Amino acid sequence: MASMKSPVIFAIVAVVVLPTLTMATEFWVGDTSGWTVNFNYQDWAKDKVFHVGDSLVFNYTMGYHNVFKVDGAAFKDCVIPPANEALTSGHDVIPLKAPGKKWYICGVGDHCAKKGQKLTITVNDGAAPAPAPAPTDAASGLGTSVYHVLMAAVVAVALVLL
Repeated sequence: MASMKSPVIFAIVAVVVLPTLTMATEFWVGDTSGWTVNFNYQDWAKDKVFHVGDSLVFNYTMGYHNVFKVDGAAFKDCVIPPANEALTSGHDVIPLKAPGKKWYICGVGDHCAKKGQKLTITVNDGAAPAPAPAPTDAASGLGTSVYHVLMAAVVAVALVLL
């Protein structure tokens, strides 16, 4: 009987805890186009919601582009910071650690100023969004009800086996 306790406890934890976890998202900037010139990064970002804990991945051919994190004024005017501040790996992963506006530009040639290689996003604090309003009819709450019934059944079986 003792050997059955571990799998049952694991099942209870999985059913109760896993649905409540929020997974961080890894955003590939520009999707399959990557970090390149003549791409509208503001259109790419407009429907995305960024949270603390997510990350941006800038994919590009090393040597042809780079990534600088800048402030709003440098973003607007495409002011290139010192070269030693550039990310240059071709697969730069930037964790989003704090809420607020973030600005990124390419510092190669006129990529920022004339070819639009720049991105601005707003990072939310990472708190879970407000809960959705209660369902107005039985059909819309069916998924939630099934989940609760399943969870209650797992807990009941676990209590019987313990």
